[in-house]
Amino acid sequence: MVDVLLILDGASEPVDAGPTSLERARTPVLDRLAREGELARVRTIAPGLPAGSESAIPALLGWTPDAPLDRGAVEAAAHGVAPARGERTWRVDSLGQDGRRSGEGRAAERQLRRHLPRHRVLRLGGHRLLVCGPPPLPDLPPGLRAWPEGAIPPRVLDEYTTVIAAAGAAAGVGRLLGAQVVVPPGATGQPDTDLAGKAAAAARAAGEGAARVVVHVGGPDEAAHERDAAAKIAAIERADHELLARLARLVQIYAGTLRVCPDHGCDPHTGEHDHTPVPSVRWAPAARGDGHDARLTERAVAALPVHDATEAPVT
Repeated sequence: MVDVLLILDGASEPVDAGPTSLERARTPVLDRLAREGELARVRTIAPGLPAGSESAIPALLGWTPDAPLDRGAVEAAAHGVAPARGERTWRVDSLGQDGRRSGEGRAAERQLRRHLPRHRVLRLGGHRLLVCGPPPLPDLPPGLRAWPEGAIPPRVLDEYTTVIAAAGAAAGVGRLLGAQVVVPPGATGQPDTDLAGKAAAAARAAGEGAARVVVHVGGPDEAAHERDAAAKIAAIERADHELLARLARLVQIYAGTLRVCPDHGCDPHTGEHDHTPVPSVRWAPAARGDGHDARLTERAVAALPVHDATEAPVT
């Protein structure tokens, strides 16, 4: 038996600005799962924590932080960077003139290397950089922002949980929590990621004895941050077409369950995360539903009671 969790990063969004991306997306596989399965409304971010994957993904995996996570430690774990004794790591973002994240990572990397000659600087992709060296971190030049130090997840998982993701927050959190982490060669964390590669990795993990397989898809969130509503919808549709049916077949083979859940919301009009509870569906091969015509959308679950994943794991 294997239980599969598909995290559609940032796929949810507020319902007060017209149809949401989940409502606009053509998702026949997800629609079938919603008709046959059990819908839920899930709070993934504990009060006082920032809205984002670093807060929500640990809760979905079964551990809720009581303080903001250390994003430097998360990124270092995701990319296999091991600080030497006396060193620590910091996540640094490159920002544009409007204060929003900027994709000018190469220029920021060169600037950081000049500014921090005693530190190692790694460009993670896009606006993200990782700095490793002796503390404290000196003040950074304008246009660069370091994430504050924070909590480190404990090792509460084991090798029977496998997290499949690009090298990013999901991979780093999973590795720090003690799970097996697989980063398929084509996993980019962007809308162009290789979803077939993730499906194949999920099948291998199940075949090798994993009891729980977590597949993370970052494309919807990245598109929303770029304020590209069409790209967000396309990322959700790609996940439905190229990944979800394969995961459903996988749980049929192993007589398990499949859950689909965003980790948080991200509004493609503003590019910002939000704390709103997200829609989720749990499906098992024997499920037949009750004939309802619901879809996995924010409005479909709006009247349901909120399940708090930050207090009790989603099962």
